[in-house]
Amino acid sequence: MFCSVNEMAAPIAVYVGVGSNVAPELELPAGVAALQQTFDVTRLSSVYRSPAFGFDGDDFLNVVIELRTQLDADAVEAQLDAIENARRRGRRAGRFAPRELDCDLLIYAQQVDAARHLPRDDVLRYPFVLGPLAEIAPQLRHPLDGRPIARHWRARSAGARLLRIGSLEQLQLPADAAAAVDRDDLPGNVGRITGEI
Repeated sequence: MFCSVNEMAAPIAVYVGVGSNVAPELELPAGVAALQQTFDVTRLSSVYRSPAFGFDGDDFLNVVIELRTQLDADAVEAQLDAIENARRRGRRAGRFAPRELDCDLLIYAQQVDAARHLPRDDVLRYPFVLGPLAEIAPQLRHPLDGRPIARHWRARSAGARLLRIGSLEQLQLPADAAAAVDRDDLPGNVGRITGEI
């Protein structure tokens, strides 16, 4: 039996952002579970709460995951779209709107592809992406400038509106139960905080 070149390739590291602001305590764990059934998820960040960006809406809960796959970027995107669509209960009004589940391909190995938006601009633009990514992959080098993600996070973390809630299993806690966060838990010596980051 012959294998195609893609089947013989070693799995590569891919980073995906997952967020929800419609019943997020239910939708985020369901979305992560769907990703775990579809992909080999190797790392999962803590859950972070952040305000909605670009529209008025409830806060989002977000995680970043690392997965390993042999699929190409288009096939990964197709799987992410299918997982999103399976959780969607109504029509969504554009990119900046409330959503049950949002799964974004952030970084695909070290691939740079403007047409596919790789790496995704959100990585360096939004704390709710950069903070969780720095937690699970601090030494990962950004494909465009080669700087470690932890270094980008140190430069961006001051004043960022981001609150670490805890692990995915802790989402049953009330929304106001997030305790003070020790940012020493985040790699990169980014210091200590008491709540918002």
